Amino acid sequence: MLAGQIGDYNKNKPACLCPRMTLASRFPEASDSERRGARHAGVDHEGVTLTTFDLTSIPFFRPSLGDDEIAAVTECLRSGWLTTGPKCAAFENAFAARIGDDVEAVAVNSATAALHLGLEAMGVGPGDEVIVPTLTFTATAEVVRYLGATPVMVDVEADTLCIDPAAAEAAITERTKVIMPVHFAGRMCDMTALRALADRHGLKILDDAAHALPAHHRGRPVGNCGADATAFSFYANKTMTTGEGGMLVTANPELAARARVMRLHGIDRDVFNRFTDKRASWFYDVIAPGFKYNLTDIAAAIGLVQLGRVDDFVRIRTERVARYNSAFADLPVILPPGPAEGDRHSWHLYILQLSDRAPLARDDFIRALQSAGIGVSVHYRPLHQMTLWKRFTEGRAFPNADRIFTRCVSLPLFMSMTDAEQDRVIEVVRDVLGGAAA
Repeated sequence: MLAGQIGDYNKNKPACLCPRMTLASRFPEASDSERRGARHAGVDHEGVTLTTFDLTSIPFFRPSLGDDEIAAVTECLRSGWLTTGPKCAAFENAFAARIGDDVEAVAVNSATAALHLGLEAMGVGPGDEVIVPTLTFTATAEVVRYLGATPVMVDVEADTLCIDPAAAEAAITERTKVIMPVHFAGRMCDMTALRALADRHGLKILDDAAHALPAHHRGRPVGNCGADATAFSFYANKTMTTGEGGMLVTANPELAARARVMRLHGIDRDVFNRFTDKRASWFYDVIAPGFKYNLTDIAAAIGLVQLGRVDDFVRIRTERVARYNSAFADLPVILPPGPAEGDRHSWHLYILQLSDRAPLARDDFIRALQSAGIGVSVHYRPLHQMTLWKRFTEGRAFPNADRIFTRCVSLPLFMSMTDAEQDRVIEVVRDVLGGAAA
């Protein structure tokens, strides 16, 4: 079993909550096949119940939270400081230090907030255009509309699933202001090519790194590899979590200062500073119509612990990916794209694509996995197929994104996944696809 794979939920629990029994003694009424299902679904060989309690179900995702995160939250609660304060400041400092080169980090309550603040700080507004890939979550384009600007969708590369730099360049007009690459599933976009493209046309880059921590491009960490600003997500299923949360990172002090003002109602003083410096806490100015995007200290306390674990998390994910790839190499599937040479992949998602030789369609494949108790998802239905976004893409074709969508499926991949759980996923996938040669 890989290090750290036993569910954190049960560490240091009283014996009555996780007794060390055999499967037969723990489930005396179950048949042998049901007990085998229990082993696959989250009970180890000694009968210790893991985080998954359904005997026949493997979840799509399960967060990895342990005693250190619980202790950090408890400390925060006992301190009496619950909202934005010293933990948030410490989280920002630790995150910026990890990225390096004197970048600044602005903690917010979601990656959507970080994207919104980044575009606003770059001066995006009505009449401007922002280039986004169509294969992404709606938030990437949604924040453009928040500011009255127009999202211009472009296709992705068939082999990387990331934004196609050539398609992005073809979409540039005199109204284009920003390019928003998405490091899809944790694979880095070609930031060298995109930076050169942006510089040729006098554009900013705000990269959506919701999937990407702690990926690298040519030896440089995401957040410090060519973008003017970068948005991170700490949602529950990301490579680290604060429950809900995000971070905007930039080496531009003006962008950082504007984002800090706008994240909390346009007030010219951070909430922590208002209650700790020598000036009266009530004396502040409002200099812009800002937003309510601040991160709580409770969330930041979790984030500080998770940040210290993120390299272990990506190591585990990478090992799980290698195991999947080996098991599926002879199947009629397209394995997920690995990192480019010199890059590091964060492996937020494991996305298989069914090849033309697969014995069934993607939706039938999903139904077969779900009926076997395997949690799956699809990332994503392209934006240009969505009702809201169709009017922005009329008359344009996105063949790569369309083809990827019809045959992609995301399999379970998470830090506390056990060998038995992954074996069960592999077994079901191979059974459904018949073990046929690709």
